[in-house]
Amino acid sequence: MSLNNQRIRELLDAYERAFSASCGVANVNRYFGLTDPKDTQLRDALLESAEFLKLITVADVDQLVGQVVPVGNPGLFTGRSKTGRFGRKVGVEGNEYKLVETDSGAFMPWEMLSVWANAGGENEFINRMQAFIQESFALDMIRIGWNGNHIAEDTNAEKYPNGEDVNKGWHQIAKEWKGGSQVLTDAISLDDNGDYRSLDAMASDLINTCIPPQFRNDPRLVVMVGPDLVSAEQYRLYQGADKPTEKIAAQMLGSTIAGRPAMVPPFMPGKRMVVTIPTNLHIYTQRNTRQRKAEFVEDRKQYENKYLRNEGYALEQPELYAAIDESAVTIGKVTEPTEKVEG
Repeated sequence: MSLNNQRIRELLDAYERAFSASCGVANVNRYFGLTDPKDTQLRDALLESAEFLKLITVADVDQLVGQVVPVGNPGLFTGRSKTGRFGRKVGVEGNEYKLVETDSGAFMPWEMLSVWANAGGENEFINRMQAFIQESFALDMIRIGWNGNHIAEDTNAEKYPNGEDVNKGWHQIAKEWKGGSQVLTDAISLDDNGDYRSLDAMASDLINTCIPPQFRNDPRLVVMVGPDLVSAEQYRLYQGADKPTEKIAAQMLGSTIAGRPAMVPPFMPGKRMVVTIPTNLHIYTQRNTRQRKAEFVEDRKQYENKYLRNEGYALEQPELYAAIDESAVTIGKVTEPTEKVEG
């Protein structure tokens, strides 16, 4: 065994000792269950690994199937009653979640481990391992949330690279709620001569069409757009700008759309637009179902860290999720500005 190979083995042994200690188990090479407080610590670590997860609702639940958990406070909560104290029911009747077995694996090939082994000491190697693993799990949760549209018994990552077959994400849930009334699928075009000339107009129409009146001015509403839409809008504004200050403003597009905060979430399909309150997007994991395993697999020449659990997605208030489906959007050409002739 070369000195480099021996060092990698020693560092992996150190990682496994640290991993075992953090999980409170003697052997991480076999599947082991996580219970409180270890499962809560894992959830918190995942939240720290992806900023978007901090904006939405990530919670533990007890049942595989159940009523969606109300955590927000949309709507009016103030009034009076002639027969007693005023109150308002929270939650949506019949709005259920369903969790399915979900198996994640972060795989680190020997070549990657070799680079890490030569990049620093033992603590840095362990930190790199932990960061890579936690970020891999966290980003997949977001990726599936935006792209998942069905649940397959045997998933196919080559055919469905964004986890389309792992679970039903938020967008698919909205498509199946009340006949898909919250997701617009009729063809539209975004260009100078199309249905909409700007993302402002597109978002305003979406809000007025799909968001109930009592929620339209909620300050927590956020316009979420795919990168293709943002790129097209930036190009349009940049081409139409005459002054340097206008070109700078065009480059800075994205802070607001239609007077609401705007963002480009990770893994959002390029031409999709969604308006919602971020905490309206839920991810649930069933308590006491988290299992972990970590080992080096000689046959595949890679270190594998597994995370098995029951997990699913939900919309707390489906009527607060309004979207234009990416399949409906055509981005047209931008009219090039004509040069001004001085004379």
